[in-house]
Amino acid sequence: MKPKRLFFLDAVRAFAILMMLQGHFIDTLLNPIYRDSTHTAYNIWSYFRGITAPTFFTITGLVFVFLLLKAQEKGTEKQRIKKGLQRGILLIIIGYALRFSFISLMYGKLNLNFLQVDVLQCIGLSLILLILVYLMVFGNKALLAIVFLILGFSIFVSEPLYRTLTIENMPVLFSNYLSLQNGSVFTILPWFGYVCFGGFIAILFSEFGNKNNYKQIKITGFLLIGVFLIFFSSPTLKLLDDWFDLPLFTQSANYNYLFKRLGNVLVLFGVFYTFERYLKQAIITKIGQKTLSIYVIHFMIIYGSFIGISLKYFFYKALTPAQAIFGAVIFMIVVCFISFYYVKTNTYLYRKIRSFYNRITTG
Repeated sequence: MKPKRLFFLDAVRAFAILMMLQGHFIDTLLNPIYRDSTHTAYNIWSYFRGITAPTFFTITGLVFVFLLLKAQEKGTEKQRIKKGLQRGILLIIIGYALRFSFISLMYGKLNLNFLQVDVLQCIGLSLILLILVYLMVFGNKALLAIVFLILGFSIFVSEPLYRTLTIENMPVLFSNYLSLQNGSVFTILPWFGYVCFGGFIAILFSEFGNKNNYKQIKITGFLLIGVFLIFFSSPTLKLLDDWFDLPLFTQSANYNYLFKRLGNVLVLFGVFYTFERYLKQAIITKIGQKTLSIYVIHFMIIYGSFIGISLKYFFYKALTPAQAIFGAVIFMIVVCFISFYYVKTNTYLYRKIRSFYNRITTG
């Protein structure tokens, strides 16, 4: 029996994209005087907002590698690799386009802030790197799993080495993928680490995903490993320092957000996987299948991509908590409505962009 679609991942993606929508809305428009770290409600909101990016990057690795392994079984891996490369490049282009200011260009100025790297560029580059790793191990599943684990663990543990990295003698176009010094929101390190762990999980699902008798074991594994990473990853890292006399382990443990956030993601997987049977036809899974469309639409509305008119322009850090919460709910509904009725699927958006690109290159 061939591995089936992982419906629970659509639900997880929907949860993550909705958290992103309300998170960006509130973070951009809430008045700073209400950002009270001693307030329980604010801390809960901030905590769950922090899960969003790790979830997206982990799912990126999981879904892409899972589909690549399915293509390998069918003998269509070359087509899947080609499609993955195209999608990776396209995501990078869209990421830059969303930050490009045509208004500044009309006044004869080129705002180089569009070169700042955001989530789409990092996901796009991550897809390309996944393909390179896959090709380097010749598609061997066992070796691929080992490489993903080593890469993910190494990237997380070495985070103190590149946390404040600055690069002086490299073009900004490239240094922005490695350093936050020029305003990038995301960099390939450490976020590719989540993608690697997602790829490792994909291999497990490729091997055991079609065997229903393993479902309880997988759910239990998600929950137990997730809880372990949240509460015990720091002591474990310090123990590794004691064993191997490598201070880097303790440095990582003292600012251990990466392993803890991975634990959050795994717990989220376990919860949604438990209730997968109730989510296959639910609207939340449909939202999860339109994440790119929703991301692009929300970015344009909040940050004013292309035209400069946006919610940020009119209400930047000006709302009260009640206004921000009510506005976030309306914002999520409006963005999802536009995505459902005007941009049918992510594939629809890709097709429109490819059509526009083809007209330019052949015109």
